[in-house]
Amino acid sequence: MSKEFFEAVKMLEAEKGIPADYLYEKISAAIIVAAKHDYNGKDIVHCDIDEEKQKIKVYVRKNVVEEIEDPDTDLTLEEAQAIRKSAKVGKTIDIPLKTKDFGRIVAQTAKHVIRQGIREAERGQMLQEFKSKNQELITAKIERVDPITGNATLEIGKNQTVLPKSEQVPGEVLTEGDSIKVFVVDVKEGSKGPKIMISRTHPGLVRRLFEQEVPEIYDGTIEIKSVSREAGSRTKIAVFTKDEDVDPVGACIGPRGQRVSNIVEVLGGEKIDIVKYSEDPAEFVSAALAPSEVCSIEIIDESAKTCRATVPDDQLSLAIGNKGQNVRLAVRLTGWNIDIKPESGFFEGSE
Repeated sequence: MSKEFFEAVKMLEAEKGIPADYLYEKISAAIIVAAKHDYNGKDIVHCDIDEEKQKIKVYVRKNVVEEIEDPDTDLTLEEAQAIRKSAKVGKTIDIPLKTKDFGRIVAQTAKHVIRQGIREAERGQMLQEFKSKNQELITAKIERVDPITGNATLEIGKNQTVLPKSEQVPGEVLTEGDSIKVFVVDVKEGSKGPKIMISRTHPGLVRRLFEQEVPEIYDGTIEIKSVSREAGSRTKIAVFTKDEDVDPVGACIGPRGQRVSNIVEVLGGEKIDIVKYSEDPAEFVSAALAPSEVCSIEIIDESAKTCRATVPDDQLSLAIGNKGQNVRLAVRLTGWNIDIKPESGFFEGSE
């Protein structure tokens, strides 16, 4: 039995990746809990598991006394010397127990505690695995897509999690069996185990894609200052470098546009505007309104971060964008409220 037991623990360690020492600790605790039932819960049961010798020793430690006060914890000298001749009053004696003597109910209790311990270990491992991926980009396999809710069940390593419909790119079709990239927004410990929050719409996904694709971002030569995104449609990203010999926008676009093309492909054709960050608000806002040309930027209220951008008349629609998207993304990217004005001054409205 001992040999089979130790083989089973090794198998659990290999299959679930739970350290054997942790399992022995939980199993020992489970056996003690189970055996204590026969002694009215008294804390006199001990369990030693020796992996090297492949032996399990379960015993009760009782006090050797002249007169028994508690039969659960006490033993007379005569009874003690029947077990060990050297026993003396005032000392303790260890009495070996056989697990088969525990009874069916106690055995079931032990099994339950062992299973619980294994589940706790698995949850702990899952939490650590997920936490190591927090705010990171990971590749997941699509296991199932719910035809009613549209939620997708994804496989991440040995674990599963759900990508809600609300965190999927609008218009994107997910196919079971395909692999997709997702961004880990947050990891929390819930009552039923770790909960991982993932997204395909979060700006962090674009940020991580650029870090993977552009070596100068990965090594810190180029810094991503901000990202604003409307998933599935358009993203604006502001980049900056202190190195005068490096063109941050050009590096992100890549030779013949290959780097940004690779990212656009991963995002299913989402348009990406890469702009140069500047500490000068006028320069930054002007760049953020790309692809529109800008004649001038007037700072209206610096404390409220409000400005007015004047654009050529024929660029007005481009500056505002479809349903205001271009200026909306520029506002999020820069943190400035932007009024758009045509050069002729004919149109005085603002977005």
